[in-house]
Amino acid sequence: MEAATARIDAYGIQNLTIKTLAADIGLSEPALYRHFECKNDILLGLLNYFITGMKNRIINIPVNSNVTTGDELRSVFKSQLQTFTDKPAIVSVIFAESIFHYDEGLSYKVSEIMELMHQYVIANIEKGQKSGQYGKLITASTLTTIILGGMRMSVLKWKLSGHKSNLMKDGEAVLEGILKMIENK
Repeated sequence: MEAATARIDAYGIQNLTIKTLAADIGLSEPALYRHFECKNDILLGLLNYFITGMKNRIINIPVNSNVTTGDELRSVFKSQLQTFTDKPAIVSVIFAESIFHYDEGLSYKVSEIMELMHQYVIANIEKGQKSGQYGKLITASTLTTIILGGMRMSVLKWKLSGHKSNLMKDGEAVLEGILKMIENK
C-alpha cells in the first residue's frame, strides 16, 4: 500500500498499474497478480488501508473530560489534515470518485470514508448542541455538511495548487471560522 501511495504521489493515479507497481517493489507481475487482480483491487486496498488508519487515529485521540466538543473536532480534523499532508497521494485516491463512478466497490469505499467522517462530525455537533457548547440555530445535519464541505474545499484547493499551499493552516482556519460561528462562549 505504501508503494502504491508513493507511485500515485509521484506519477498520478493513471500511472498506477500492476506492471509499474511490481517494478517499484521488486516483484514480478505474476507475483503481484496473486494478490491483486487489477488496478482497482490495488485502489480498493488503498481505500481500506486509509479507512483502517482513519478509524485508528480517531479512536486513539485522547479523551479528556476538560476538553470541549470543539477541541475534539479540532483534534480529529488536525489528524486528518496531517495525514493528507504526510501522504498527499491518498487525497488523489479519495478525491478520484469520478474515476470510480463505474466501479461499485471503489464508489462504496469512498462513500464509506465520507460516511465515517459524517457520523463523527454529526455526533460531535449533536453532543455540543445538547451540552450547550454549540448553538442550535442551525441543525446538526446542516452544520455537518458545512464543516465537511469547507474542509473538502480546503483539501481540494491544496491538491490543485500542487500541494504548495499550507493545508494545515488553511484547513484549521476554515474549521476555526465555523466554530466561531457556532460555539457558545
